[in-house]
Amino acid sequence: MHAQIILFDGFDPLDVIAPYEVLYAGGTASGGAVSVELVSAEGPREVVSGTGGLVLRATAALDAARAGLILVPGASGRVGEPGEVPDHNAGAGEWRQDELIPVLLGRTLTTELPALLKAAMDNPEVTLSAVCGGSLVLAMAGLLEGRYATTHHLGLDMLDATGVHAVKARIVDDGDLITGAGVTSGLDLGLYLLERMVGPQIAHAVEELFAHERRGTVWCHQGPAPVGL
Repeated sequence: MHAQIILFDGFDPLDVIAPYEVLYAGGTASGGAVSVELVSAEGPREVVSGTGGLVLRATAALDAARAGLILVPGASGRVGEPGEVPDHNAGAGEWRQDELIPVLLGRTLTTELPALLKAAMDNPEVTLSAVCGGSLVLAMAGLLEGRYATTHHLGLDMLDATGVHAVKARIVDDGDLITGAGVTSGLDLGLYLLERMVGPQIAHAVEELFAHERRGTVWCHQGPAPVGL
């Protein structure tokens, strides 16, 4: 399994690093069955995160035709005050420190990323994944209508408003779409991806190595729906 983790200006570093380390360790534990790289829509470049200007380097362009996993992180910035509305020019121009998270996420729609993600979703050999606000990037690009997904608890209403079946769960498995909730869920998401795509023994070995126990039950649209709760 080859994993491409996307970087965009203002990304949240933990959304990227947590699954990257888990998947990289899974590759080591499996003798090379998993590989992982950082990519961007624009190709190789230095990409500035939304946390203190931390920079990570994308080593390649996102390849929507390549079989495997593509993971979209969320953004790091200001949540905003209740009722605060972004300036109508806020989405224009270059990235700035401490911008509102919805602005950072919305700015991805002005890049080549939505078209690349659409091509990836149409590719039966690709599994799409997202952490936190990454689900909102996919939803705002019009790619998740009618699908089951989760995101950070502060964004669930927004996710639901885009026509997604928003689920309040740490990990949601909707077949070729697997999403994680808040930023630390990137660890759980990475471990679940290893379990599902490589096997539980590899996932367990990495879980032990990282001294991290996954939380909650992975939500799937299977079985009877609960009643009376």
